[in-house]
Amino acid sequence: MIILDENFPDSQRQLLQGWRISFKQVAFEIGREGLKDDEIIPLLHQLNKPTFFTLDDDFFKRQLCHAQYCLIYVDVAQYESAAFIRRTLKHRDFDTKAKRIGHVIRVSHKGLTVWKLHAEEKMQFSWV
Repeated sequence: MIILDENFPDSQRQLLQGWRISFKQVAFEIGREGLKDDEIIPLLHQLNKPTFFTLDDDFFKRQLCHAQYCLIYVDVAQYESAAFIRRTLKHRDFDTKAKRIGHVIRVSHKGLTVWKLHAEEKMQFSWV
């Protein structure tokens, strides 16, 4: 299950829908409007191994790695975010739920920076 933080613009939501990427967005299909950052993790624990996309850098922390979800911080301009979400979901190292779970990922123009559950150091992945 793909979950978008509520801070993604409607235009980006529409692009994802046009590309037939299935997702739920906080404050629209899941959770409530104004959900605080510290309420997101408990929400993710209630879901079946979700991948959570956000524009908030507070979610790119090693200690947030967990075996039941994936956090992805999209570190680009908000009006580029849909393209980078799609690009991430098609990346050969993260193109399935099984490959994403247990990771905290920062997505940027340079590539992907990844914390993996139980890893001591970040990993770097380039765009293919």
